[in-house]
Amino acid sequence: MRHIIYSALLCFLFLMAGCAGFNRYPTGGSHVVEHLAAPVKVVRDEKGMAYIYADSLDDAMRALGYVTAQDRLFQMTLTRLFAQGRISELAGEIASGLDIRHRTLGFHRQAAVLAENLAPEDRRLLENYIAGINAYIQTGADSYPIEFTLAGIAPEPWTTADSLSILYYMSWDSSANLKSEIIAQMLIERLGEDRAGEIFPLNINPDDERPPAEADLPASTAAVRISADAMLIGFLHGGTKEIGSNNWVTGPAKSEGGKPIISNDPHLETGILPGIWYPAGIITPDLRIVGVHIAGLPVMPIFRNQHVAVGITNAYGDVQDLYIETLDPANPDHYLEGGNSIPFTIIRETMKIRDKNKKSGFREEPLAIRYTRRGPVVSNVLKGLDTDKVMSLRWAPYEPMKNRLGVADFMRAQSTDDIRRCLASFDVIMLNFVFGDINGNIGWHVSGRLPIRSDGAGTIPTAVTDGADNWVGVVPFDEMPHAYNPDKGWLGTCNHNSVTRDFPYYYSTFFSPSYRYRRLKQLMDRTGVKTAEDHWNFQRDTVNLMAERLAPFMVDTLAGADETKELAEILRQWNHRDDIDAAGATIFHAVYERFAWHTFVDELGEDMAKTMLGTWYFWQERFQQMVLTDRLDHWFDDITTTDKMETKQDILIRAAREAKADLTVALGSNPSKWQWGNVHRHTFVSPVRRDGLGKGLLGGGDWPAPGSVEALYRGIYDYNAPYGVKISASLRMTADLSDTDKVLAVLPGGIAGRVFHPHAKDQIPAFMEGEKVYWWFSDQEIQNNAEAVLTLTPPKK
Repeated sequence: MRHIIYSALLCFLFLMAGCAGFNRYPTGGSHVVEHLAAPVKVVRDEKGMAYIYADSLDDAMRALGYVTAQDRLFQMTLTRLFAQGRISELAGEIASGLDIRHRTLGFHRQAAVLAENLAPEDRRLLENYIAGINAYIQTGADSYPIEFTLAGIAPEPWTTADSLSILYYMSWDSSANLKSEIIAQMLIERLGEDRAGEIFPLNINPDDERPPAEADLPASTAAVRISADAMLIGFLHGGTKEIGSNNWVTGPAKSEGGKPIISNDPHLETGILPGIWYPAGIITPDLRIVGVHIAGLPVMPIFRNQHVAVGITNAYGDVQDLYIETLDPANPDHYLEGGNSIPFTIIRETMKIRDKNKKSGFREEPLAIRYTRRGPVVSNVLKGLDTDKVMSLRWAPYEPMKNRLGVADFMRAQSTDDIRRCLASFDVIMLNFVFGDINGNIGWHVSGRLPIRSDGAGTIPTAVTDGADNWVGVVPFDEMPHAYNPDKGWLGTCNHNSVTRDFPYYYSTFFSPSYRYRRLKQLMDRTGVKTAEDHWNFQRDTVNLMAERLAPFMVDTLAGADETKELAEILRQWNHRDDIDAAGATIFHAVYERFAWHTFVDELGEDMAKTMLGTWYFWQERFQQMVLTDRLDHWFDDITTTDKMETKQDILIRAAREAKADLTVALGSNPSKWQWGNVHRHTFVSPVRRDGLGKGLLGGGDWPAPGSVEALYRGIYDYNAPYGVKISASLRMTADLSDTDKVLAVLPGGIAGRVFHPHAKDQIPAFMEGEKVYWWFSDQEIQNNAEAVLTLTPPKK
């Protein structure tokens, strides 16, 4: 019956989609908005992007909140529910485990504390933005997104804490070092320290000429058996994501216009329309800026104004530690620090879970969250996962922090020095910021709060034996990784290890392999100046330097076996570009991933092999070293065969046979037609219909996707469920500071988060095919491309 009802509703929606104004909002005329001090003009361009003309930044922020709510209110609502641990109000029991985790981590609780202590200017600007959101909620009921009706929820007023909770939520998703440390400890417990250390991550900084350091061993302790601990396995698979990004800046000598060019493509989950970033322009008497923010959080980390441009990537600093707590045997409501018995701090909350069997449509469940002095107890909080240990989590952004976000100062920055001063206060998230100014200066600086640990490095986990604090300080901002105006004339980051061997503090054990950054170096070191179009094309570069190194070995080996000769010849002719029409790319990735599997599964077992190989950053650079040298050849012997000592060539041929059989079933018997784009696909779906009937019509299509995990054109897929793209560029932006008219920028979706809206997915073809799309910067170009003008006016007195 439900299927019939939903089908009827979809048919109704499809009919309504043809009606003018369906699921849209007013973009012209005049509208009264509370709290405005003066009229504000909102110009919408051909993409639906809003350019806000206001007499003050306060009014501009109110208008920004208003237009963001017009376009993205449903998306904002979902993000807030995720951050607050309330998504089960929408999704029901299936989401309760996620809600327990997010409530335990306490994004919203911490946001409420920060909101109370926020610096006056930051508070005022956030409150103005939120006033705009609430103005739309209060007056725009006749144009609410139809998604609210489909989801069976209603908009709720926003608060400053709601916005700040999104900041903590995004910061958590960018923190990934625990994943690497947990895997390392699992390997130690299965293999022993010496054997495990052979396959630990190889973190290479291509700008450091000295040999790469071996990854530090985590401090192994008999107090924990992670490999047998269901709670930590659950945390590993359901925790933070392996996100990434590229950014770079060229100085005047390398830029055609004689001023810096800044490029950025942050890599996030991009399959859900309309995309995470909301672009807009703000023009006031003393400010002109175009950039993006996460809908609901008015901080623009990627932008250009009259003087500077800025881009970001994930810096992957280690800001998390797990601790093994000891319960007081005389009182289980207390924990021990040496001889001191300390009561757990208990926070009680009530979860509201959608339940069709309840008259109200919901049921309530109590939740008790225990805290130690280090942080929340995260063991036994994931539904269905048990452990006999008490483990707490410490996370640096929750430590005493500065009360300034510097939102206005960041937007108004006039130089790289101004950007640097702003970043000194922005300690809630670790990011690589690259930036340049119109005077020709360029810079890179890592933001965030990096703890200094008494034992030198983060360990997984740390047993609490007394009350001593193993976090003994924070790395001073001036000593965080950075560079300004280097002789080479450019700066860039690709989530790689950018820390030199003489950095005096422990930084992290988790980085992207160096392939993308090495390719960026090749492109930047080409002779001659670079144009904005060159930068734009670099973002779509598909060269796979890992394949360039490994493919010759594959060719030589596979050419020696009759059943794989054909694959070897295709690989021989391949140019190592992960293009959609490349059969070589398909063969390389299929063989490579099976090669890694058969190398490790016999020693690790299937579950642990899936866990390790599912974390690309952990093993790729190390595996390349294993293949191209003979130092670790014993890993290629299959220990399940007792009558033979296998070589790496044997294992590679086994992997190739298996890949050939699988690809023949999937793509046919002619390997020359196994095009990469036939398996490597980028699918865009609506948040209200991700599967089943209506998915295709409400979504943005299924596209052949260039790139890979290793190319600058990023197309990350799940190792254990290839090859659908999970993470890719969530924005491509190139800002040439010599061009005062426009900024190259495109989204993998559109401006409006509304099904059937003309600007919900209209940028997807340009995003996938490389067409140029612009944010307009000058008044003349904004006027030339204007499609509608809405005037927001203050109430009459």
